[in-house]
Amino acid sequence: MERKAFIQLSTIGGIGLTLPMASLLNSCSRKTEPTHSIEFKKLTFDLLKDWCDGMIRVQVLDPSDTKVHGMLKCPACDVVHARSMDAVYPFLHMAKATGEKKYLEAGIAAFEWERNVSLPDGSWSNGLDPKSWNGTTIFGAIALAEALHYYSDLLDDVRHERWKDRLGQAAEFIYEKFTISFTNINYPATAVYGLNLIGRVLNNDSYIKRSKELAEEVRAYFTEPNRLLFGEGKPSDKRSAKGLPAVDLGYNVEESLNSLVMYALHVNDEELLNLITKSLNSHLEFMLPDGGWDNSWGTRQFKWSYWGSRTTDGCQPAFGMMAHKNPALGTAAVRSTELLRRCTADGLLHGGIHYLSHGIKPCVHHTFSHSKNLAVMLDHWDHLPEINTTAPLPRTTADGIKYFAELDTNLFARGDWRGTVTAYDAIYKDGHYRQATGGALSVLYHNRVGLLCAASMAIYKLVEPYNQQPNPGEDFAFTPRVETFKDDVWYSNIFDRAATMTSGDIEGKIRLNAKAQLKSTENEAVTETASDFELTYTCSKDVMRITAKTAQPIKEKTAFVLPIISPTGEKVLQPNPNEITVQKSEGLVSIKANVPLTIKGIPRERTFNMVPGAEAIPIMAFFEETTKEVEISIEVS
Repeated sequence: MERKAFIQLSTIGGIGLTLPMASLLNSCSRKTEPTHSIEFKKLTFDLLKDWCDGMIRVQVLDPSDTKVHGMLKCPACDVVHARSMDAVYPFLHMAKATGEKKYLEAGIAAFEWERNVSLPDGSWSNGLDPKSWNGTTIFGAIALAEALHYYSDLLDDVRHERWKDRLGQAAEFIYEKFTISFTNINYPATAVYGLNLIGRVLNNDSYIKRSKELAEEVRAYFTEPNRLLFGEGKPSDKRSAKGLPAVDLGYNVEESLNSLVMYALHVNDEELLNLITKSLNSHLEFMLPDGGWDNSWGTRQFKWSYWGSRTTDGCQPAFGMMAHKNPALGTAAVRSTELLRRCTADGLLHGGIHYLSHGIKPCVHHTFSHSKNLAVMLDHWDHLPEINTTAPLPRTTADGIKYFAELDTNLFARGDWRGTVTAYDAIYKDGHYRQATGGALSVLYHNRVGLLCAASMAIYKLVEPYNQQPNPGEDFAFTPRVETFKDDVWYSNIFDRAATMTSGDIEGKIRLNAKAQLKSTENEAVTETASDFELTYTCSKDVMRITAKTAQPIKEKTAFVLPIISPTGEKVLQPNPNEITVQKSEGLVSIKANVPLTIKGIPRERTFNMVPGAEAIPIMAFFEETTKEVEISIEVS
């Protein structure tokens, strides 16, 4: 494509390369602002501007030192986040939108820093160590391609040609290395869109052809019966002992499905669009009413923040662009953006809902990653389907039980209660990367007071040191559980991947029953004390009840642990030994038990876990040898 024509195309009212020509022509005929979501557009633009300003505040600008010039210095991490060059796209978007030179300078500097992680094969390493992972090249290449497509007119001819040449080098690496089984499914799935986009930007049909080949192959990576995208394991086609595939909600909704939606819309692949629509609708079942994503069970839960996944890009394009198929998908795009706004302070997206209350600094990776998809939304705004929040999210109006067989996971709803119980046994890779399992209550939510329980990793580990923050203070798991310690070894149902579940909904009460053993990280059941437990979760309109019992002798100190999500500042009282209350702004949460309740550590102290980025009150109820049963009720008034 001649550069003159390219520049003219890039200035047509935000029209992109991602939708079929009929949609582009229809959008060009609009003469007024779409009636949908003026407020949503303002929210999106204002948040993106805030993030760009926040990134500028942490950007190092020193042209005399090429090792740091343009780098985004992370306020929280000691490592350099090499993918910070992805910020070139949102920075250039903001430069064009505002006319302010500072954004153009920041964008140019952000990308020029790439020389520090540029490798001879055309890839970019994910860290300063040239031997670090380089598959993330696909994300940097997409950001550069988007920047060149929309905003090449902001660049001088020399820089424009140099950047195009660098994009070509990255494209060759992707073209040569990426297959459907290259690694986790998010990489080839993202390359479906990436290679198509880059092929059009560089006028290279080989890339477009490879994109189509990957798009055909990725169709085999959707589960039955709910069409969830799988492949977030090592290897990507691995199956668990229960025969279940590796699924991660965060990567699916915030990365892979975006790529597939944008590709399918561009090439007008109706078959793929129908498949994606079914998949989006199933993934949507896991969005909580406040916009949080329930990834308590996902194989890559180690990167779960309540709003999504820490180094992915956000769900807005996939859900917003498909709102014409289901208006609730548009609601999800809005609710997610609102939550991102609530988790933003001083121009940076914080990695959880309680970072501020616990004094946790934000990792800049969250901001530069998620800023890209806000720019995508704004660059496609004129041809988005109508987006509003009149269509409720499925979990807002849900009632009853929904079982996901491919996840061995139940979602339940009754009255204002929403929850998840899971016995999903797939893990990301060999080792102790344990998300919630073992028949655990992995999420508990109440429409009035919000999130009450949220599972963490059983043991917090830096599975991806470049992409996770260390956990502050003591590592205390947030997953509600039965536990005991014998000979200094920790045993709990949350290590039992062989747990089984049954469910029923009778006379207004939902009943979920799980049978599990107390096991160690080495998958060995505890001996010489009770190991077999039955966990029953009973939900009625007004009360959530948890019962844990065993028929075996209890010889070791054993407890049911119930961390209640609560930020510092909420008043916690214990009116009697068997009751603890938490005063939230919208209601009083009362936790009662048939045995005395204690709070681990200093009374009313909060513990924090990076998964999902929240504070909790660590409540414990110890079994008594004579009763062998703990019953806890939770009410909101």
